[in-house]
Amino acid sequence: RFFIIKESFLLYYAESEKKSFESNKYFNIHPKGVIPLGGCIVEPKEEPNMPYAIKISHEDFHGNIVLAAESEFEQAQWLEMLQESGKVTWKNAQLGEAMIESLEAQGLQLAKEKQEYLDKLMEETEELCLQREQKEELERLNQVLEAEKHRFEEVVRELRLEQEQIRRELELTAHSLKGVEEEKKELRSLTQSLQKTLEELSLEKQQMLEMLEENENQLPPPTSPSKEQSPIWGLHCSLRQIEEKMQQLLAEKLLAEKRMKENEERSRALEEEREFYSSQSQALQNSLSELTAEKQQTERDLKAEVKVRMDLEKRLREAEEALQSLEQGLNSLDCNKEKEEKMKADVSNLRKFFEECIRNAELEAKMPVIMKNSVYIHKAA
Repeated sequence: RFFIIKESFLLYYAESEKKSFESNKYFNIHPKGVIPLGGCIVEPKEEPNMPYAIKISHEDFHGNIVLAAESEFEQAQWLEMLQESGKVTWKNAQLGEAMIESLEAQGLQLAKEKQEYLDKLMEETEELCLQREQKEELERLNQVLEAEKHRFEEVVRELRLEQEQIRRELELTAHSLKGVEEEKKELRSLTQSLQKTLEELSLEKQQMLEMLEENENQLPPPTSPSKEQSPIWGLHCSLRQIEEKMQQLLAEKLLAEKRMKENEERSRALEEEREFYSSQSQALQNSLSELTAEKQQTERDLKAEVKVRMDLEKRLREAEEALQSLEQGLNSLDCNKEKEEKMKADVSNLRKFFEECIRNAELEAKMPVIMKNSVYIHKAA
């Protein structure tokens, strides 16, 4: 006979069934006989011509059933399997079935929880991807702010250089204006001196004319003396010299007045130039103050963005660690109370993280547009 143990039953077939079983790898469901092993006593037995015999007995059997193996090793294997199968009684089968149903129910519950955890894991992974995109956007914004900061610093440097150039030009203009003022004072004093000399010469001319008229009236016309020896001729010569000197002084006075007029025009032009440079300097100073304030605001915003990014990276790292721990716990076959508590703590941390993200998103969505514009106005600038 060819025997097969199936659960708590011993099936036997014709010896030819062994080849069919070995080739097809499945057994025939129509055996020649079935022996229930529940409650049976299985023990080795010595039989003539059968050195590796096995005896199966039960109080309900009429006689004993004797089997034989081909070797001592196979005999030990069959003894062990037959004894184990003999333990499967109807009561034990019912207990086993109840245990199997309980285990299946627990398995279904665990599978359901695992699926829920996986669904939550997928949602949290999508949220993490969104957070990573926000992080990349923050990094891009940080780069833009850094570029803006460098550009502001370059503009401030250029404005400082331009302001220094304007200051030097203002100093030169002030120096030139001071020289023009001094020259103007000198010309004014020279003009006054020439005017005084002209007045003196006019007075002297008037006196000489009066003397000449008196001499002409008192003295008779000369007959013999030469023209050069006549006192009237001397007076005429002095008068001519005085007129020439007066003409020369008038020419000098006109030249001085002309130079004074030119100096006044130059002084006016320099004054206008000084006012222009002063206005330019004031405008540059205002621009520099505005750029400095904007630079400080940009630096404050940059520091705030960096702080926000560092906080976000820290929270992302904690969320990723919690996700990895949760995934390892879900993929682990061993399940105990400590791991369940750890998984619950990870889920709680992730829940807090995403609730905070949702809260921040809701606050940003409810923020009035004008307030948002006031917060982000420097970015638009």
